[in-house]
Amino acid sequence: MPNSRSTTPRERVEGECRRTGTDAVVGKCLAILARGEIDEGFLAVIGGRAAPHVIAGQEGGLTGHWPRIWAMRALLYAWEDHAADAVLAATTDESWRVREMAAEVIAARELDEGLEVLGPLSVDPITRVRAAAERARRRLTATAS
Repeated sequence: MPNSRSTTPRERVEGECRRTGTDAVVGKCLAILARGEIDEGFLAVIGGRAAPHVIAGQEGGLTGHWPRIWAMRALLYAWEDHAADAVLAATTDESWRVREMAAEVIAARELDEGLEVLGPLSVDPITRVRAAAERARRRLTATAS
């Protein structure tokens, strides 16, 4: 397992993909997003320095928003097409940080089907979510031209 204190999220996720395979990493992310079983070792990898606090029950613990945020962020660096539905569904998550990260993944993965769900995010009460939705919309419409 990469040293979570000295590596970036990208390096940790890419290292985990090399170690266990991209499909396994994406599968664990999808389980977290579905609020299923959480592999604490995997969470330590994708969460980095903050993970021990969440695993110990702080900051909402395993059922809080941080595991879903980290799982969504990991999908920026590890991808399988079957993850698209979970990303689109996450745009309605109760946590604004998950919604924001979902918009980031929609843009990064150029999920054209995401244009439809970006509409509601463009009027989200949180400025950062609206900004992420706008960046995603611009990227998707630029690549469609």
